[in-house]
Amino acid sequence: MKNYFKSPIYIILLGFIVAFSSCGTKKYDALIVTGQSNKSHNWKASHVAVKQIIENTELFTVDVAISPEQGADMSTFNPDFKSYDVVIVDYDGDSWSDATKANFEQYVKNGGGLVVFHGTNNSFPEWKEFNKMTALGGWKGRTEKDGPYVRWENGKIVKDNTPGKGGTHGKKNPFVIDTRMPEHPIMKGLPLKSMHTTDELYGKLRGPAENMTVLATAYSNPKTRGTGKHEPVLFTVDYGKGRIFHNVLGHVGKDEEMIAYKSAYFIYAMQRGTEWAAAGQVTQATPEDLPNQSTPLVLPAYKGFTLDGLFKNARKYEVGKTKRYLNLILQRIKNHSNDAEYLAEIEGKMIELLSADDCTPDAKNFICKEISWIGSQKSLAALEALSNQPETADMAKFAIERLTSQN
Repeated sequence: MKNYFKSPIYIILLGFIVAFSSCGTKKYDALIVTGQSNKSHNWKASHVAVKQIIENTELFTVDVAISPEQGADMSTFNPDFKSYDVVIVDYDGDSWSDATKANFEQYVKNGGGLVVFHGTNNSFPEWKEFNKMTALGGWKGRTEKDGPYVRWENGKIVKDNTPGKGGTHGKKNPFVIDTRMPEHPIMKGLPLKSMHTTDELYGKLRGPAENMTVLATAYSNPKTRGTGKHEPVLFTVDYGKGRIFHNVLGHVGKDEEMIAYKSAYFIYAMQRGTEWAAAGQVTQATPEDLPNQSTPLVLPAYKGFTLDGLFKNARKYEVGKTKRYLNLILQRIKNHSNDAEYLAEIEGKMIELLSADDCTPDAKNFICKEISWIGSQKSLAALEALSNQPETADMAKFAIERLTSQN
């Protein structure tokens, strides 16, 4: 009998099968470079959070290269940049060796992806090529000699060559971020206005400002000691064949909570920006849970909520307090309005909430109203039970009447 398993045709077919089966499961290789930061920043916390954020996409494997301590011999620090699809730099410290700088420049020029965020743009003021990659930076003696300020005014980018120091920020506070390039792959599907959590809003950054595309800005309010200008917060830079994503957000100090990193806006920007830097495209779906322009959306586990998580948090609702989780449930209903299977799952979660002993009457009343729109006969038993309880009777009876009149 002929041995088909050793035939050239079988081997070729097997190759096609393996290649085809791997489509859509590609994992990019990412490297986080860290190990030093100035006294205001905490690299030991920031790089761990970013690693988790990027891994949560299930698109990346992430390695970490930690430099020697400040003042130590930097000649031994030479990561193998070319082995990665994207390098994320979370570093502000001692200068790299000339050999490491040269390798890094070649990596990006030849098409490597690069992500820099927050305090990274403070680093390497003397390194001309790095400043071209970041486009804008702050502090460490930067002035008009390093390039213009960049702001958003009257619907466009304005470069300002006024003399002055580069780099400032006001008081840490939540602020609204405005999308300026809604059709860019990183921004597509994200809100035009999003409230970001408490963070430092950098202003008066300056640098070469070449080959940059501003994706989003934020107004630096003078009431919080800001500049009174719309400052760039997300932008891309072209450097040779390389793609660079620059995110100025993401402050964490020595003894602070990771609130800026738990912001849905920061998380989505880093995830989408990193994929774009690695591949020139964004395949991630539009997130289910989006921030609005009035309230920051916090994702405690650095990723979107499960339905179970939303309903668990919604059980605590009381009138006069935030409807954040209830509103996110309503957003899920809107997102899946034509998906009968998903709506049936939502109804099941609503019935569980209505029957729960650890749920507030206010949450039950809210859900009674909503279940009257999307519910079925399956909801009636739970509603009948609530119709006999004084705190929920009115809304339960309203829902029962509405559901029975529809059938």
